[in-house]
Amino acid sequence: MLGFDTSTAATTVCVLREQGVVFERLPGSEQLSSPPAHARELMPAIAEAMAAAELSFGELDAIAVGVGPGTFTGLRIGVATARALAASAGVELRPVSSLAALAMGIDADQALPLIDAKRGEVFAALYEAGERRWEPFAAPAEEVAGRVLEAGLSPLAAGDGSIRFRSVLEAAGIRVEPEGSLAHGVRALHVCELAAAAPPTPREAVLPEYVRLPDAKPQPP
Repeated sequence: MLGFDTSTAATTVCVLREQGVVFERLPGSEQLSSPPAHARELMPAIAEAMAAAELSFGELDAIAVGVGPGTFTGLRIGVATARALAASAGVELRPVSSLAALAMGIDADQALPLIDAKRGEVFAALYEAGERRWEPFAAPAEEVAGRVLEAGLSPLAAGDGSIRFRSVLEAAGIRVEPEGSLAHGVRALHVCELAAAAPPTPREAVLPEYVRLPDAKPQPP
């Protein structure tokens, strides 16, 4: 399975072969705070992972893609690429939540994945023992912290949203993964692992999960 995610500024790609053999491109933590470069990085990273795995696209069983929530342009690039590759290779396409993939990398019973949503907000969800407890939503970090406190929870937070709003979260008693932790990035390996247990989806039905409306709005004629 080939999997990738473009929900944050970092481009992450993985090929997962039989018996759990992994060929993964892990971007550096600094890429989470760099300008996104998915249009330039995604296809070369995919080609690199496929070459390392010694596979052609026709030999894949499925392609997995993180569908967000996340950056609007990044999600469009990732989903469009996944749909095109799946169509040309004639293989299954399996979408997964980018927040769910991020949560898989948080080593805690209560995981709070947070993706920077800009506008002073984060995309958030809550997972407990691997099961989603809160549906994905967009809100200011202060509102997320208040919701955690009101519910009497003690989650561990990670993601570029937790890096940006660390002071807000920690002031509310929410633990945040240390700087430089791999847990802050959405790993394509986790995208693959989630997709392995998910059913295939018709390519035309695989769409970005924006959670909120884009910044750009159509102008009246």
